[in-house]
Amino acid sequence: MKITIACLLLFTMPALFAQLPAQRKQAENPVIFADVPDMAMIRAGDSYYMSSTTMHMSPGVPIMRSKDLVNWTLVNYAYDTLANVDELNLENGKSTYGRGSWASSLRYHNGMYYVTTFAQTTGKTYIYTTKDIEKGPWKAAAFKPSYHDHSLFFDDDGRVYLVYGGGKLKLVELNADLSGVKPGTSEQVIIENASAPAGNNIGLHAEGSQLFKVNGKYYLFNITWPKGGMRTVVIHRADKITGPYEGRLALQDLGVAQGGLIDTKEGNWFAYLFRDYGAVGRIPYLVPVQWVDGWPVLGTAGKVPATLDLPASKGLIPGIVASDEFTRRKGDRPLPLVWQWNHNPDNRNWSLKARKGFLRLTTSRTDTSFLLARNTLTQRTIGPACTGSTLIDVTNCKDGDFAGLALLQKRYGLVGVKNDNGAKSIVMVSAGSDQPVEVQRIPLKQNTVWLKAVCNFRDLKDIATFYYSLDGANWTPIGSALKMTYTLPHFMGYRFGLFNYATKEAGGYADFDYFRITDSISDR
Repeated sequence: MKITIACLLLFTMPALFAQLPAQRKQAENPVIFADVPDMAMIRAGDSYYMSSTTMHMSPGVPIMRSKDLVNWTLVNYAYDTLANVDELNLENGKSTYGRGSWASSLRYHNGMYYVTTFAQTTGKTYIYTTKDIEKGPWKAAAFKPSYHDHSLFFDDDGRVYLVYGGGKLKLVELNADLSGVKPGTSEQVIIENASAPAGNNIGLHAEGSQLFKVNGKYYLFNITWPKGGMRTVVIHRADKITGPYEGRLALQDLGVAQGGLIDTKEGNWFAYLFRDYGAVGRIPYLVPVQWVDGWPVLGTAGKVPATLDLPASKGLIPGIVASDEFTRRKGDRPLPLVWQWNHNPDNRNWSLKARKGFLRLTTSRTDTSFLLARNTLTQRTIGPACTGSTLIDVTNCKDGDFAGLALLQKRYGLVGVKNDNGAKSIVMVSAGSDQPVEVQRIPLKQNTVWLKAVCNFRDLKDIATFYYSLDGANWTPIGSALKMTYTLPHFMGYRFGLFNYATKEAGGYADFDYFRITDSISDR
């Protein structure tokens, strides 16, 4: 009888398990483990769109799309070039690291998409409009002054405003066509001290305004930072856009702050925010929102949850970062959207056509340092760990040229090939102590070499190691580990970069066969 029951169970148990609902995998915070700060977000139909800050990078103000708030794909940029000035062009010894365009505002109104941003570099506010956020084209307008951390707002009566400032928050009305400030109007203070809900001992005064209207009330989100504390969300609400506003401390956990509100088509609400997380940068979080007595209440018992009742992430590759074999079919973009140039590129000196299946970077001038060199092609690093690699051909580099693979930030690291007095060497350079130091040099007897950079962001370790290979199979570490450090002068998470610059004579070129990125540590 025991044998009969056992046999019966053997045949029936799989059928019983098959009838049980599969356990749904949940999304985890952070929803994007990569540098995507200052997010602004909208929902249009069943799609969500998000813009973010990329400052000195070109093209700028990336646009990302998602169907579930978790899995995002780059679909466009608001501009190719912010402005044609020395600081953005890396010319005459000038740069705009940590500046360029900052926190954007993203809106959809009467069939038109609007992206606004501002730039300390130019002292202007920029407004980009399009009917097709994914394909463009974009129409650009700019005017002075540069309205800091502004929020664009279309009110129900047809009037258009910017809310902006730090600590003391202000309101200004724009022309109906958003071409500038409406004549005859002046700025007005709507909140005298927006940091007040977080106390009196404030280090960073309230900024990062994002204004929303829900059920007839105005809700203004800001970030502030009490001294000795952490980044904090404060929310003010009012019955009129001009106030008076009453405020509350809305979230104080893990330093997750700065962002706004988004609702799903199912009627659920979330706050999109970000967290400073060391060298990888500022990484996005989602926090569930419940409405209580007309206030959005953020988090679970006031805390940022580790998991969310949303679909699980499928990973950041290839939506946010991606490998590139540098092969292109007819109709392909010259460069996939995951790529951005460090400052404005000189488009005469890079090519994907000069040698099929390769990215060619040609020098057009001499430079004194990596950070001032033009045409470094970059994309984000990702956490908790990642590896970037490339194969480089330096046959046509000239004396004094240096070409290779970088981890870009103020305290950068490089591995590449230097050509000095007719002799080639594999060189690792570390600027981990602020000043670049050549840590190791190995003679190179061939014209091709494989290069690799490995990043470990787990638990804020922020360690990078560099490798080279002479055959693409056997890897050798070079130099020393780089302690990656997020610095405010660059204000950006570390990025992989492909570079080539001249120190003696222009006109040489390096060919990159591919760039490959993985979301794991690969040291072999």
